[in-house]
Amino acid sequence: MEAVRIQKIIADSGLCSRRQAETYITEGRVKVNGHPAFIGQKADPRRDIITVDGQRLNPPQKRQTLYLMLYKPRGYLTAMKDDRGRRCVTELVADLPERVYPVGRLDLNSEGLLLFTNDGDFANAMTHPSHQIPKTYRVTVHSDVTEDQQVALSTGVDLDGRMTAPAIVRVVTEEENRTVMLITISEGRNRQIRRMCEAVGLEVARLKRIAVGSLRLGMLRPGQYRMLTKDEVDALMEAARRQGGKPVKKPGRQGGGR
Repeated sequence: MEAVRIQKIIADSGLCSRRQAETYITEGRVKVNGHPAFIGQKADPRRDIITVDGQRLNPPQKRQTLYLMLYKPRGYLTAMKDDRGRRCVTELVADLPERVYPVGRLDLNSEGLLLFTNDGDFANAMTHPSHQIPKTYRVTVHSDVTEDQQVALSTGVDLDGRMTAPAIVRVVTEEENRTVMLITISEGRNRQIRRMCEAVGLEVARLKRIAVGSLRLGMLRPGQYRMLTKDEVDALMEAARRQGGKPVKKPGRQGGGR
């Protein structure tokens, strides 16, 4: 077997995404044959001993490749585990035959559509900044929304010295001291929707992701998940290809379900 990059080996093991694996490497949590790993390093997963936090990765084996969407409830952390004992989204998919990890994230108090997989190439295609898969959120704020605020959200606001990319903003419900908007963005900065609203003087009461690309949350209830169809996976990968302007690897064979 040819040597491959350490972060891909970790992602293919189902431990985490490739980008998270890169973080583990830079934090010094990964070792190859007892020596600290470095970004760009390659290894043979069948010959070399690779550990993360002192735990050896299992040698690669044939496994089901899974792709699913979960309705993440509020109050769950988008993480594999939490040292403070908080509930994590992985608890909601613990009955699956293979270990999967979340693709991207939703913050603790946000809810809605969250992808999971054990396919590192799919996860990378969905989260890499160059691919810019659009995501749509239903945003409820504690006030009216002025035309100037809507324009600012649409054209871009300053976050940490850098303007956000143009967004699609549509007001769908207006009541006294309550407005519901649909906001579609193609970036993935930390807590971006909440921070955009704060930047224009709006307080978010509820934030729900309802779509990723062409994929819709649909009738799922909080805590429920379903497997993606092959057509849905292919459509997401095609969207990543179009946005990134370069080929992305086709997803592996999928299976499993609830």
